[in-house]
Amino acid sequence: MFHVVPLGTGSALPTKTRHLAGTVVRREGRSVLFDCGEGSQLQLVRGDLTRGRLDAVCITHLHGDHFFGLPGLLTTLALLEREDPLTIVGPPGLASILGAIPGFGDGGPYEIRYVELEEGFEHAVVYEDEHVTIEARPLEHRVFCAGFRYQEKERPGSIDGEGARASGVTEGWQYEALKRGEAVDLEGGGTLAPDGLVGPPKPGAAFAYVLDTVPCDGGRALADRADLLMHEATFTDEHAERAADVGHSTARQAAEVARDAHAGRLLITHFSARYTDAAPLVAEAREVFENADAAEELERYEVRR
Repeated sequence: MFHVVPLGTGSALPTKTRHLAGTVVRREGRSVLFDCGEGSQLQLVRGDLTRGRLDAVCITHLHGDHFFGLPGLLTTLALLEREDPLTIVGPPGLASILGAIPGFGDGGPYEIRYVELEEGFEHAVVYEDEHVTIEARPLEHRVFCAGFRYQEKERPGSIDGEGARASGVTEGWQYEALKRGEAVDLEGGGTLAPDGLVGPPKPGAAFAYVLDTVPCDGGRALADRADLLMHEATFTDEHAERAADVGHSTARQAAEVARDAHAGRLLITHFSARYTDAAPLVAEAREVFENADAAEELERYEVRR
């Protein structure tokens, strides 16, 4: 289980009620940031999201509303005397841009591990630790753009405690070893294998982040059976032609992606400033995919498998 927290739900222009693109995923005291528009670090403070370790920042593309907040955030981390390495994933050229920040061009006060996605890539695992993986796929926008999927790894299956005890298991470490799929030596002699005592692995939860794009194969692959899909919905369907011209999606199109991908829940975001109220976009999405809502800034969305 983890939480998804939108920092900004607007597109291109900030408004009095909407900030620019940015979303945090928090799991067991560790965070990943997807996009970092202007004002993102202020939203982190307002949402009490600065505690814990920030492991990675994933930038979809080099339009300012998605990354102009990153230089300020990196500088703040330096002022806070960060020592842990930080992974930054993004399009070609992002490392050069950030390297121009004063104090960062010669290596910086902490290590930045850049993962630059290349033009024409089809799929990449861009971050991995013992609990999660993040994969990237290309989207279709006016410039190079990538979407991301945050996926928990499988967990060991449940163990039949009564059956294990009846088989001679007495120590806690033996239960843990069996859950890991390892055979254990028994006190009275002999070896016990986990076969028949441990259930199948439990799949982890998944979150798909699909901004900015028209509906495309990359976005659908990221959304496939995701427990939570965040998909841009810049316009309502009456502006579908405009959406296509500028490389964006309508609320109906976002809902069609969620429906066809068998996603668990849809959050639409990246709303044009012409919509002071997201209700028309939500209503349009729900005509296609009932479990759809507008992302609300600083709301914590729990994601479970």
